[in-house]
Amino acid sequence: MIIAVDAEGGDFAPQEVVKGAIKAAHEYKVEIALVGKKQILHVLAGRDQKKSGITFVDASQVIEFGEHPMKAVQNKPDSSIVVGINMIRDGSAQAFVSAGNTGAVVCASLLNLGKTDGVERPALGGITDLSGSAPVIIVDVGANVECRPNFLVEFARLGSDYIRQVLSVESPRVGLLSIGEEEVKGTRLVLESHQLLKESGLNFIGNVEGHDIVRGKAHVIVTDGFTGNVVLKTMEGLSDMFVLSLTSIGRIFSTLYLRQGRALLNDIGLNSQIKRVDFREYGGACLLGVKGNVIVAHGRSRARAIKNAIGLAKLTAEGVRFQNAESEKNVKEEVKLG
Repeated sequence: MIIAVDAEGGDFAPQEVVKGAIKAAHEYKVEIALVGKKQILHVLAGRDQKKSGITFVDASQVIEFGEHPMKAVQNKPDSSIVVGINMIRDGSAQAFVSAGNTGAVVCASLLNLGKTDGVERPALGGITDLSGSAPVIIVDVGANVECRPNFLVEFARLGSDYIRQVLSVESPRVGLLSIGEEEVKGTRLVLESHQLLKESGLNFIGNVEGHDIVRGKAHVIVTDGFTGNVVLKTMEGLSDMFVLSLTSIGRIFSTLYLRQGRALLNDIGLNSQIKRVDFREYGGACLLGVKGNVIVAHGRSRARAIKNAIGLAKLTAEGVRFQNAESEKNVKEEVKLG
């Protein structure tokens, strides 16, 4: 498996991206192709390049955060985002990770990879918990700001397929984000989507509220991209405060009990809670509904977040590959029986 990584994307690129890629190569045992300015990447990777088996793919252009996504993709065909996406299209990579311009990643994916059959609107699925018992994905978290009810049903299907195929949950629970559990509450979009979801054949459990997201009430939380993006970034801000608070508590207790802060937090069971709410542990969002495995990492990702985004890309690619293999096996068995 080869995972292409946008070395030019993000607030701390390329230094932190290179560090994260080196860590991921060692931890996940995957081949990584860093896409960017080759000469600079050679210097940053140093001796670790040969040890970790990282390769470099040259890309002379960079799409900045402030650029118009569609225009940038069209005007910069040799940008790290476009080159990385094209690696999936050409079969030289099984997944692509970028912490760069989200809109550009989505546009490049739509133009160069295309949509999955039957999908009208691809969406970003934000992972908020990867625990085996109750993984949670919020769909959409930014790809579609304005939505119609049928889009939300499609998001629910995409999220359910991902949770089932990649995270092995047999019948994912789907919840519609609203201001109350009652069926009559919500905007016109929510009310109409609720009725369609009831008839969708999915494991729809009804409306869920904001506090239900972290309680694991539903595996798939469905909403429009505007609301989902606000929710995700609010959770990230709260997680930052929570992590800083617990880390400070750890330092205080470590001086009293002569233990390292992290070790002490682990002893009292708080270290796992820190990881559960820390966005850096999940790496980014999956672009669902395109013909390829694309992970959009946070723009402010440092090495640990990049490493985990690559881990998420590996998990996604393996899950999709396994499902494709199973489908081919089932088709062959049906042909034999026929």
